[in-house]
Amino acid sequence: MSTAYVVTAVVTIAFNTFSGFAAMTRFKPIMRTLGPALERAGVPESWLIWPIGALKALGALGLALGLAGVPLVGTAAAAGLVLYFVCALYTHLRVSDFSPQFYLATVFLALAVATLALDPALTLDTTM
Repeated sequence: MSTAYVVTAVVTIAFNTFSGFAAMTRFKPIMRTLGPALERAGVPESWLIWPIGALKALGALGLALGLAGVPLVGTAAAAGLVLYFVCALYTHLRVSDFSPQFYLATVFLALAVATLALDPALTLDTTM
């Protein structure tokens, strides 16, 4: 397992854990900007627990399991987070919402893509 993968996965886990729990608990500092962004994007606030917060937290848990030795769960979690953030960006783009949440979702997508790209379960073993 490469250092780059471990660092990227740990940062991705940290970001998604915080973001998921902030959404599920409606953390007030986050809601000041998230609430208006949800409204502009046409996403009901009731979705903050499920699917928004729960999927981020579950993705982080899956990545952590991947680091702990269950590689295919980590791979599936990284792929799931990529899909989640592609959908999140599409949701913002379809209503031309370029709020801070759009750019933050871009960062989250980049982290998920990097984690998936560096995933040791996907690398070819050329030492055979």
